[in-house]
Amino acid sequence: MGSDTHLREVPVARTELLQGNFLHVVRDTVRLPSGREATREYVLHPGAVMVIGWLDDGRLVMERQYRHPLRDVMVEFPAGKLDAGEGSLACARRELLEETGYSAREWAFAGRLAPTIAYSDEIIDIWFARGLSAGERQLDDGEFLDVFSATPEELQAWCRSGAIIDCKTLVGALWLQNVLSGAWTLDWSGAMPPAVAR
Repeated sequence: MGSDTHLREVPVARTELLQGNFLHVVRDTVRLPSGREATREYVLHPGAVMVIGWLDDGRLVMERQYRHPLRDVMVEFPAGKLDAGEGSLACARRELLEETGYSAREWAFAGRLAPTIAYSDEIIDIWFARGLSAGERQLDDGEFLDVFSATPEELQAWCRSGAIIDCKTLVGALWLQNVLSGAWTLDWSGAMPPAVAR
């Protein structure tokens, strides 16, 4: 795509705005390509994972969870943020087990998603899991969600109708659709490409 140096901003200084239990918000002063300075306010995020759990009958493991900012219950794939020092696959295994009770025999890294590029540095790693076996959920204190299964066709219909608006789940549905059609393939080794491994 060519050089992008004419688009890049150079950080000059940082001001801490908020360090809450969940959110860490900063304001960076940056030097623009024109030489002028501007500010950028955004949320620092440790990163997260999303798991597309594939049951042996072809159905998908889904969740319904109340999301306070939207004051509504959302349909989503299981997901969660990385703990300090935790690898992406370890987080995916932990979140799937904690939220749904499922463990997976095989894992495939699909790709990455940056859900809110204008105001957060969050990156979500997308994992597929299969060979699932059911167990006990281990929800965090204060975490309430329903686990259910849906067919790929139901998922696509909910995405099209607007019943699903969560961006990570919409991207997961895109990945699933392309995998099922054979357009995209998965490497079930559980390895991440070196370029994205963290």
